[in-house]
Amino acid sequence: MHKNILLDILDDMKTTIDISDALLREAKKLTAQRQVTLRSIVEQGLREIISRQKPDQQFKLRKVSFRGKGLQDEFRGKDWEKIRAAAYKGHGG
Repeated sequence: MHKNILLDILDDMKTTIDISDALLREAKKLTAQRQVTLRSIVEQGLREIISRQKPDQQFKLRKVSFRGKGLQDEFRGKDWEKIRAAAYKGHGG
């Protein structure tokens, strides 16, 4: 058996969710023990699940510099299209 419950969540946005009777009983026990609302329990659960979906850290590009003297003389002052064409010459680019 399932019960439809109207929850007031996400800045007064109302939505209906379908929860099994057994899960609802457990949730109500928890709300009584913690002296909180069903809304707060549902929101906490959703926040935990959503936070697990987010990457732990932002992407960080590793440093991959190399020793050298920069561009070779033949490419100094040339535009990117000429440098790119030389880089892909013979490689289908």
